[in-house]
Amino acid sequence: MRIALKVDVDTFRGTREGVPALMAGLDARGLKGSFYFSLGPDHTGWALRRVFRPGFLQKVHRTSVVSHYGLRTLLYGVLLPGPHIARRLGNVLRQTRDSGHETGIHCYDHVYWQDNVANRNAAWTSRQFLRAIDAYRATFGVAALAHCAAGWQLNPELFALEDAFGLDYASDTRGTHPFLPSMGQIHGHCPQLPTTLPTLDELVGRDELTVEGAIDHILDLTDTPNAAGLHVYTLHAELEGQRFLTPFLRLVDTWRARGVEVGTLGQAAADLDLRALPRHSVIMGEIEGRSGTLGLQAQRLDALA
Repeated sequence: MRIALKVDVDTFRGTREGVPALMAGLDARGLKGSFYFSLGPDHTGWALRRVFRPGFLQKVHRTSVVSHYGLRTLLYGVLLPGPHIARRLGNVLRQTRDSGHETGIHCYDHVYWQDNVANRNAAWTSRQFLRAIDAYRATFGVAALAHCAAGWQLNPELFALEDAFGLDYASDTRGTHPFLPSMGQIHGHCPQLPTTLPTLDELVGRDELTVEGAIDHILDLTDTPNAAGLHVYTLHAELEGQRFLTPFLRLVDTWRARGVEVGTLGQAAADLDLRALPRHSVIMGEIEGRSGTLGLQAQRLDALA
């Protein structure tokens, strides 16, 4: 079985502190991960507007948001200007690539995308996507090959844009196995490698589960290979790259001790037989432990496969 490590980098602090820590831990083990960067301004403070969303305050309490993200980060866009991540920390982004890790696009402005894209039109989505595409090229000097939507938030236009820019693969959804996405009237051809496992922030504090207990739960879920022979584990530079680094490295070490191959999404995507991928609809639905709705792999559409 293979497990692909998908690292979501949401904030300025996560980029500056969490990414180097994760790289050091993985490099020491001879492993590489896939890092997907927020490339524009950090407006994390805008997320406080979610206070009335069902389940949001419960998640804040469970996951100790202030201790993970830091008070300064929670003030970006509210009382402090949001620092532009790619412009100020481009050296960290390029070091990630130069160290042999995979890089790709998470978004331009994380909170702006996450809180708006599901209800926006094609023009808005295209503008935000192009900003991320341009920021990535300005930072790395080459075009991005992969996209992983912030907060698993999306609309049908995203799949058309991923096709138009010729991305190798995307991981915008939650699901069980690789597939081709259909949503509304758009039938995408860029393979989706969905996140298949729960994230630590969805588990910690739920049913009084500690972080070590959450790690054990994930190990139980991966103890037996799934039908696809592939799990995608999404971690966050703000969590596993900081306070949860030691438990995360225990997770990786245990996987390897059990004979599991740990690598990047790009490596997993390269082994896909695109002609054999099933086509599934994508819907917006709920995941236990996460507030709001997000993109989910749904019904198989054999007629369009």
